Amino acid sequence: MTKEELKAALCAAIEKRLEDIRAIGLSIAEEPELGYKEVKTSAKVQEAFDRLGIAYETGFGVTGVKARLAGAGHRRTVALLGELDAIVCREHPMSDPVTGAAHCCGHNVQIANLVAVAMAVKDVDAMKYLGGDLVLFAVPAEEYVEIEYRNKLREEKKIEFLGGKAQIIAEGGFDDVDMALQMHVDPATHPEGNFQVGNTSNGFIGKLITYRGKAAHAAGAPDKGVNALNACMMGVMGVNAIRETFREEDCVRFHPIINSGGDLVNVIPDYVKMESYVRASNLPAMKDVNARINRALQAGAMALGAECDIHDLAGYLPMKPDENFRAVLRANAQKIFGAEFVTEGEHAAGSTDMGDVSHLMPVVHPWVGCVSGVLHGANYRLTDEKTAFTKTPQVLAGTIVDLLWDDAAEAERICAAHKPELTKAEYLEYMRSFA
Repeated sequence: MTKEELKAALCAAIEKRLEDIRAIGLSIAEEPELGYKEVKTSAKVQEAFDRLGIAYETGFGVTGVKARLAGAGHRRTVALLGELDAIVCREHPMSDPVTGAAHCCGHNVQIANLVAVAMAVKDVDAMKYLGGDLVLFAVPAEEYVEIEYRNKLREEKKIEFLGGKAQIIAEGGFDDVDMALQMHVDPATHPEGNFQVGNTSNGFIGKLITYRGKAAHAAGAPDKGVNALNACMMGVMGVNAIRETFREEDCVRFHPIINSGGDLVNVIPDYVKMESYVRASNLPAMKDVNARINRALQAGAMALGAECDIHDLAGYLPMKPDENFRAVLRANAQKIFGAEFVTEGEHAAGSTDMGDVSHLMPVVHPWVGCVSGVLHGANYRLTDEKTAFTKTPQVLAGTIVDLLWDDAAEAERICAAHKPELTKAEYLEYMRSFA
């Protein structure tokens, strides 16, 4: 079998499996779970692997599932990732009525793509033609949410890091992987779907912020109290006052939420709890802007005579895709989608923990136009199932074949040319500096 014949066989197998692929994607959407709690979602991945006769390991990052398919040779290992978790969007029609979790992040489509490739590879017995191994990795907790809850898990030593891929890196789950890829959904710009090869994105530092004041009667004795809510608002206003000093090229973002802002309307708030990220396009800017934002937040407390405690937490590193890897992905996307519907993508202000992986090895992270509405919004809808469940896994499968064909020559070339931003030891040193 030639390389192109193998690609064609995989594409045909994916088309035949459409209903199976669709079923797991929709099943996961119907039972969304938040990060480090994806018990049912993880079980669905395990059931899919069981049906395919694929051996796997569990427990990576609490709920992660890792399978390895051996090729005819073992020169290089490529990992295909899919994320297990959802976000909170209580207004979404498919949200969980108790937790508010909803898959308007599209991670259910990622898992469907992961399983689609697994099905096709097994159906055509593809690994016997490939000179490297394929890791299928369902990973937890990409969405960096419920910061207080996850920090509690960290303090209880159940996890070390709040993001799933960082946790798995620390556990050694990527030690036997040479390069990694995954997809993400995006609002469609064409009725038949579009493919964005994927570019850079922001990293961030996570933050837990508390303001402490002094309670008093809000009307009868406000002079006897110290208003922690006003201190918090002053701190946020201080950050707003320095926004004009943030460099455009650093793409800085600061977007706090108040988790607790007082208990009773007639009592001066003495305790306010806030969560936020400080995002930027590069690590020096993340550190610099974070220090300046901390100063502004502390100034709010000083102005009111309150106390401010800021707990900085290891977040995610900026995304840095490998250009040679992108070239292989681009060629396969153009073949499936048509060159006119494949774009490069611009720098994204959002963040992904795939950025952490990109500092250690070659990575690509494409965006596939197959949904309508706004990501993470109540109007998010999957509108193009063919693109989501057929065309995209065909691109991923073709890319894997190109990498591992001919004794994994292309994977070897990409890995040899790639210069990692950090070693694993350097990465962990940075992440643990927040402890």
